[in-house]
Amino acid sequence: MTLTDLSQSPLRPLLQLKLDQKTKPLGSLGRLESLALQLGEILGTEAPVLEQPQLVVFAGDHGLAARGVSAYPSDVTWQMVENFLAGGACVSVLARQHGIALTVVDCGVRHDFAPRPGLLDYKLAYGTADALEEAAMSAAECERAIAQGRAVVKSLPGNVLLLGEMGIGNTSAASLLMARLTGLDIADCTGVGTGLDDAGLQRKIAVLTQVLERHAGVTDPLEALEAFGGFEMATMLGAVLQAAQENRVILVDGFITSAVVLVAHALQPLVLQRCVFAHSSGERGHALMLHHMGAAPLLDLGLRLGEGSGAAMAFPLLQSACFVLADMASFAAAGVSQSAAP
Repeated sequence: MTLTDLSQSPLRPLLQLKLDQKTKPLGSLGRLESLALQLGEILGTEAPVLEQPQLVVFAGDHGLAARGVSAYPSDVTWQMVENFLAGGACVSVLARQHGIALTVVDCGVRHDFAPRPGLLDYKLAYGTADALEEAAMSAAECERAIAQGRAVVKSLPGNVLLLGEMGIGNTSAASLLMARLTGLDIADCTGVGTGLDDAGLQRKIAVLTQVLERHAGVTDPLEALEAFGGFEMATMLGAVLQAAQENRVILVDGFITSAVVLVAHALQPLVLQRCVFAHSSGERGHALMLHHMGAAPLLDLGLRLGEGSGAAMAFPLLQSACFVLADMASFAAAGVSQSAAP
């Protein structure tokens, strides 16, 4: 996959000039200005419009969850998928509020769902293997998941992809990927996830340490995903790569979705130019992961719910950036004098 370097886009100086001519002191809208510039570069226009935004929740179960790395049982994965589809989850509420289409993808949930609108069946298996015993998935399963993630994006309209996930145990998978791909200590990459107490957190760190030792020779990004990841994470990786290839805006949620982008970044660094990071989560390790990628999140609200909830909360900021570019008057149009400062 070859991506163009957006930093070399001829639009950059034109977008910057357009922002500088708005009726405001230079740079006074702060991060909103750099966001507007990024959106214009991604969408290839001086007047970016966010069309038919798609929030996709990728769901799958993890064999490692049986090791007690989560405060909740694996059944919560399928129960929450039902909650998403019924419209009762936080991400469902926020998607409705902001007019974002919500799709749930069954990538490997340990449950059979009745077909219905809003649910895509891309189940690879009933959860991954226990990563303490063997690789979570085979190379063939990983390859198929990535291909299916690409197919999901191809099937959806619009130019904005918001990333969401659901899978009991997937904060452990994200911590393992982070530790292996950044070289940071697993303790610095591991948080309470769904709400472990101190003893539970220490047990989780101990289990993850053993998993890293079990797969000590794995350093390649895709092999690390096979060893530690989930089917929902591999499917999401395919979606990220496809969205980047199509120059869609990719709105990244929290810790787990950022770990998938970390893998994508290792495979193709220019993917990051298409990514807007919604927030810095309350999960330990997320701020370090964002720093490793040089990412600056829009919000810092202490969120650690997942689902894509933080991405949905941040979406209106992207809309505001586009409206400022499109509708805010220039000094000349408004008849307002510009600064006389040199």
